[in-house]
Formats: sequence, C-alpha cells, structure tokens
Amino acid sequence: MGSIQPPSSVSTESVDVLVVGAGVSGINAGYRIQTELPHFTYKIVESRGAIGGTWDLFRYPGIRSDSDLHTFGFPWRLWAHSKSIVDGTSIRNYIRESAEEFGIDKKIEFKHKVLSSDWSSQEQNWNVIVDNEGTEKRYKARFLLFSTGYYDYDTPLQTQIPGLDNFQGQRIHPQFWPEDLDYTNKNVVIIGSGATAVTLLPNMTDKAAKVTMLQRSPTYIIPQPAKDPLGSIWHRTLPTWLSSRLTRWKFLILPLIFFHFCRTFPNAARGAIRLVTKRQLKGSHLPQDPHFQPTYNPWEQRLCVTPDADFFQAIRAGKGTVVTDTIKLVKKDGIQTTAGTWIPADIIVTATGLKVHLAGGSRIAVDGQPFSFYEQFQWRGALMSRLPNAAFVLGYTNASWTLGADCTALLFTRIMKYMEAQGYASITPTLTPEDLEGPAALKPSSPMNLNSTYLEKAKGLLPSAGDRGPWKVRKNYILDRWAAVHCDVTEGTVFRRGETKKVA
Repeated sequence: MGSIQPPSSVSTESVDVLVVGAGVSGINAGYRIQTELPHFTYKIVESRGAIGGTWDLFRYPGIRSDSDLHTFGFPWRLWAHSKSIVDGTSIRNYIRESAEEFGIDKKIEFKHKVLSSDWSSQEQNWNVIVDNEGTEKRYKARFLLFSTGYYDYDTPLQTQIPGLDNFQGQRIHPQFWPEDLDYTNKNVVIIGSGATAVTLLPNMTDKAAKVTMLQRSPTYIIPQPAKDPLGSIWHRTLPTWLSSRLTRWKFLILPLIFFHFCRTFPNAARGAIRLVTKRQLKGSHLPQDPHFQPTYNPWEQRLCVTPDADFFQAIRAGKGTVVTDTIKLVKKDGIQTTAGTWIPADIIVTATGLKVHLAGGSRIAVDGQPFSFYEQFQWRGALMSRLPNAAFVLGYTNASWTLGADCTALLFTRIMKYMEAQGYASITPTLTPEDLEGPAALKPSSPMNLNSTYLEKAKGLLPSAGDRGPWKVRKNYILDRWAAVHCDVTEGTVFRRGETKKVA
C-alpha cells in the first residue's frame, strides 16, 4: 500500500456514527441511521472508489446473485422486477440508485481505508485512523458499524496446488478477473465446486473450446427459475407495491421452510435433490455418482443455485464437464489427477474460496490494547463481547445476506436510541464468570452456521456463538427481526454513563 504521509496538521472529524464500507450493508445502515436517528451525524468511509462492495469488486463472467433479489434487496426500496436471480451489474446499479434516491451517497467518503480503530474509555469514543490515497485522516466517533463483510478484498485464499508454478498458461483468481481476458477456443479448467465455479462454467462455454470444473468433492446444485413464475403473474396483475411485497414474503418463507426441512430430514432432502439432479443430467455424458453426490447433508454447506438450470444445460450441450478427483500435478499445459485423468488447459481458474477476515483487516484496540475476535463471543449476532459501541454486520449464510444486515442495523440504531434516552455513553457485551467456566459455560460454535472449507480454515480468526441467550447464532430472519426490535438490550450487556452530548 505504501507509506502514509500525515499532513503537517492532522484534523479530526467528529461524527456520532462512523460506518465502514459502502456495499449493500453499509448503504442499508446509512438508511437506518438517518431515518431512525435523524439528529445523529454519520459518515460512510469506503476503501474503494465506488458504491457496491462485493458487487463492485467481482467482475468475472456471469457474476450474479446466488440469493433472490426480493429478499437480498432493501426492505425500504423493494426489488420491483419479476426476475429474482440477476447479474452483478444490475445489483450494483440497484445499490447505487438506492443510495442516490435517499441521499446516502452524499455521506460517503471514497478511497478512505480504515487502518486502525482505538476505543478510549476515558473519552468514551472511538479514534479512527484512515488512509486517503496516502494521506492520513482521523475521525472521532461515538459508535462504529463495520459493514465490511467477512473476506479479504486484497488477498484471495491461498491453496496449495501441486506443481501450479509449472503451468505456462494463464492463471486467474475470480477475485481479480482481467477485463481483457480472451478465452475464445481455449481449454479452461476451473478448480473448485462452490457458487463461483458453478456460475463460471455455463458463462464461459459460449466462447471456450471446453470448460472443466475440477472438484475435490461435489456440492449440491439446485436449479431455480431466474424469473419467478408466480411473481411474474403478480407483477402483471397487481399494483407494484403489492406484488413486490407478496413476492418478498414468498421468498422469505419458502426457502426458510426448505432449510429447516433439509436440517430436520436430511435423508429425505438428499433424495429429493438427487431426483432433481438425475432429471437434469438426462441426456448428458456425466453420471450422477460421484460428481453430484456430496458426502455432507444439504445445508451443512451452502447450496449452489443454477438459474434456469444453465449449469446443467452446459453439461448436456457437451461444452462443459465435471471431473471429481484430487490434483496429482499441474504441468505446463494441463493437470494430471490422482486417478490418472489428463485435463488439457490453456487457462486455470482457482475458484478455491475466500480468505476470511473481519473489520476490513484493520487493527482494533481498546485503550491501546489489541483486540482479538477469536477470544470473543457474538452478542445477538451483531456486537462482540468486551468491545464497546461497535457492531459488525454478518449476514445470513442460509438466506439473503441483507436480511441479517438489516437485523444488525435495526438492533444497533435501537441501542443508540435507548442509550440516548437513558444517558448512557457506552454499551459493552459482557460474559459472566458462569458463562466462561464451569458446568454452565457457553458451548462455542461457529457464528456462520456452516462448515465450508474456507470457514474451517478461518478457525482462530472468527468469534464464537454460544448455545443460549443473546449469544446464540442467528438463523431465522423472522424471529431475529422481531428480536432486533423487541429484545431486552440489557441482557448480557454493561452500560456506562458519561457525557452524551451530540458531536458537532
């Protein structure tokens, strides 16, 4: 990044709330702050040069949502189109237009990367240092809201692939897709089996000679109409405000029922998905076993969606294929698998996952002492134990991200209202001695309720969820939305009084 040059006199800007990140979570947070707390001042600092977060970063062929836009979209500006699975450009435009319509874009400082945030118990505020294209800037904020997601924008997950340095063709990670990449008549091998790989394969077969998805283990791939049939009828026959709300509720309830069906009756869910897959593979060259026979139960890892079954269409057309095996060695012009299959390659795409980190990788401290997420528990899926006046947006893994992001924003603004009314200066989620040790100690679990490979590799970096009370993981939007608005914010927290004057 280079050295940061502080100006001769570093000015400090003071705000009530500093939001970090101008993606979908940050824009939603801005809306909630300015509507729930119109007298509060706030700024959004964004390290990149545009609104959109993930949707501004990823530019690989076919980049799209893997959740429906009716629930991924903002509840205060509903997605009003019948198409539910849409491309990245449409999502990026939707986020930008939403920010512009409500004036949230005026609150954004672009090219502002947060380097460090230090809570001062004496001052009862955060001191934040930001890099603005090589110049240091400083903020004082009563509250911090990190809307930075959970992965590293600058560094992909590093995976050991035997002999990868031998390869003489092009090596690409989807996180840094070259705009001028020409894969016409090329043999492309995509290493990975997650949502990115499932998206790339059908969207590269139009130009490539052959696209092979090389997976170590299979995943569940579910076809879904890109345009919701029932929603299309509602949009044609009902007023927009009504059709949008009906469609949103449909996508809130049915996927939730399916998720709980998969978790409660895993064998039945396996059988149902297997039957759908068998139908989709009819007429193709691929057998279902082993390529589409995961070893885990549905929703132990996130399911992959294929809109209009485009993945299976590419397989049936013969321009896309799947190989299930481990890599023995990458050679200069292809990949040799452990079982002896030779896969020629001109381009290798390493769609092997994301490198997890929180708070955009910035340093966090309390009274000068470094703060470690790993040693903490999440409070109501939003705040961290021992960390005052700070919330972290982690959306759902079993539903649209924005649903969880909005629960966090609603809860945090409600806390700020409560603190202002009661004359409190800080809130700190706090574990009791009984929570930490003894027979009643909290049983730690993953805060993201999945066992995906990249999350397993992130153990030691993420906080924990507990097994009771406000420390439990969030996984049901309807219940979590109710809790955000009605829960007891004093349970598991310590409030401290102090000066609560609004900042200038």
